[in-house]
Amino acid sequence: MIKYVKNENGPILGYSTTSGMKIIKENGLLFKDLNKSGKLEPYKDWRLPAEERAKDLASKMTVEQIAGLMLYSSHQSIPAASRGFFASSYNGKHFEESGAKPWDLSDQQKEFLVKDHLRHVLITTVQTPEIAARWSNEIQALAEGVGMGIPVNNSSDPRHGSDSSKEFNEGAGGTISMWPEPLGLAATFNPKLVQRFGEVAAKEYRALGLTTALSPQIDIATDPRWNRFNGTFGEDSQLARDLGRAYIDGFQTSEEEQEIADGWGYESVNAMVKHWPGGGSGEAGRDAHWGFGKYAVYPGENFNEHLIPFIDGAFKLKGKTKSASAVMPYYTISFNQATGAGENVGNSYNSYLINELLRSTYEYDGVVCTDWLITADQPETVDQFAGKPWGVETLSVAERHYKLLMAGVDQFGGNNQVEPVLEAYEMGVKEHGEAFMRKRLERSAVRLLKNIFRLGLFENPYLVVKETVDIVGNPQFMAEGYEAQLQSIVMLKNKENLLPIQKGKTVYIPKRFYPEKADWFGNLIPSKTDFSVNLDVVQKYYQVTDNPEEADFALIPIFGPDSGSGYSSADREAGGTGYVPISLQYKPYTAELARSKSIAGDPDEVVNRTYKGKTITTSNELDVDLVLQTKELMKGKPVIVSMLLSNPAIVQEFESEVDSLLVHFGVQDQAIMDVLSGEVEPSGLLPMQMPADMKTVEEQHEDRAHDMVCHQDESGNVYDFGFGLNWSGVIDDERTKIYKKGLKEINL
Repeated sequence: MIKYVKNENGPILGYSTTSGMKIIKENGLLFKDLNKSGKLEPYKDWRLPAEERAKDLASKMTVEQIAGLMLYSSHQSIPAASRGFFASSYNGKHFEESGAKPWDLSDQQKEFLVKDHLRHVLITTVQTPEIAARWSNEIQALAEGVGMGIPVNNSSDPRHGSDSSKEFNEGAGGTISMWPEPLGLAATFNPKLVQRFGEVAAKEYRALGLTTALSPQIDIATDPRWNRFNGTFGEDSQLARDLGRAYIDGFQTSEEEQEIADGWGYESVNAMVKHWPGGGSGEAGRDAHWGFGKYAVYPGENFNEHLIPFIDGAFKLKGKTKSASAVMPYYTISFNQATGAGENVGNSYNSYLINELLRSTYEYDGVVCTDWLITADQPETVDQFAGKPWGVETLSVAERHYKLLMAGVDQFGGNNQVEPVLEAYEMGVKEHGEAFMRKRLERSAVRLLKNIFRLGLFENPYLVVKETVDIVGNPQFMAEGYEAQLQSIVMLKNKENLLPIQKGKTVYIPKRFYPEKADWFGNLIPSKTDFSVNLDVVQKYYQVTDNPEEADFALIPIFGPDSGSGYSSADREAGGTGYVPISLQYKPYTAELARSKSIAGDPDEVVNRTYKGKTITTSNELDVDLVLQTKELMKGKPVIVSMLLSNPAIVQEFESEVDSLLVHFGVQDQAIMDVLSGEVEPSGLLPMQMPADMKTVEEQHEDRAHDMVCHQDESGNVYDFGFGLNWSGVIDDERTKIYKKGLKEINL
């Protein structure tokens, strides 16, 4: 049971009746006795600044407690998963067999809270907002009753993407508001809209008990093949700077009665901006979640541009909070970019990148948290999903923690166990003495605690379940998210002004083949053949037929080309190196123009990671066949393609055969229908270049933006950054004037 007491002209205090919490009364004011000492110590005094409170608490904490504070949990679902990568238990049993309520804490959660003193938890899926709120109250009650009474700082990766099959009904709510993916937000070229997204998302996060957002991802995606492209704001450093700043201002800022101090307050969510110093230049587009993608390369000598969204955006906010409260370096080894020791190690391990560049040069004093699992051991082969200790593979787990501490890191992502941190502390004591190491740990503790104090969690970390249900996915937020989806759709082609098409016409939509594919963790998703659009939604706009001869036009929803990760176990097992191309075209691609010698390589694996001369086939090659076959079946009647893009794509294989081409980055089907039917005029712009062919992809530099030859369609339009059409033709407005002509920012 949660009880509340109110201070006159002060905060409401919330506490659990199961935690043993007492209330201190002094001069008519009320304070929580967080450590049960019976005294009003500075860290309990809500009248004091967050910095002063954090320093007092850090000075009182044991080494074990600070070490636990520096942990960031592995992925936690609510209820906890019974099987798979993050399996957990309830009283030793799977959730389904345990009789536990979905909001109960798992055995593992109880252990890392009490035994390991962990206070930062990463949340993934939640069954419902109500269950999330109840779980949040449970975990806060447990944390409140032990040690220093430090609340839990729950966090989330982005969770506002759209479910394409869902229908938007004005006035109807949902489980959470649905917005475009970050690349879709970028396609609006609208910082005001992105800031509003941050404001809405922050309110929903706080209602779910989430107080840190592991976002935004402001890497500039300078290599078009990178599989995390769609989580960015595109390839342009100025656009990423402005949208990243707006996003963070929206998340972190509380106003009026919700503000506690300096823009922070009860509606604030810490933004952990990522990934320092930029992760968008992986060699050949490969990603550093796996060993085959551990190297970021800079053939265009353009390292400094990747810093712009951080140093001119995230660290120079327009709002009162001034700077993103936390930063996450990427897994990558920024190859040959470190001065001084000149180490080629993962970014978090690199003292030059953290202590010198981030801390000293750019004076960043927020939390630095590693990406997940970088202290764990690497797998047997580079294509397995496991630990990512790039560049420090020969060190022990404890030695990795120590190296991170000395590099300037405050927190260890994906580590639930305190022992390696304590071992690292002892290593430091032997080398530098106890006073030095105690000071080093307290410095990180203060940074971490400030992010909890500033949000009011020490006074009241609890949620009112009914308020959660009312806030999350409410009709207003759903409507705003849907409007953003509409603004993110980009029309690239509209031959003879085919669009819009009047409602009531008859449309033919072919079924699409979904190939078998593996998820992030290697689990196979079976193949199927099905419609890639919700026909119930389409039928509210058009008559649907399965006979092309009866149709007035055809609509073909397809996905961008998917050729995989750039590594093939089959190639390795056949005697090759395993390294293969990543293709952005649908048809088989042979990499005749690839580098003969890779820029980076691993002496313990493959020194030369070239894939020159190798051929790759996309898993969805049938998408382009589907377009061409439908074109033939329609016998001259209009053909429209709608592409869901996660990366730039080569469209020359089919563009001349279609009449209209729309691209989007994750929207509801209804949004596409609203554009097709003319309910809404398209206004999105490409946040990236669309390459003419794979030749230009191979010849571009991984670290440079805007360096490809772009596709030119049969109408003469070039699919370059900032291009888009509306009903009148090529869009030329304030946005294009600013970003296409290199001006610095749109004024909020």
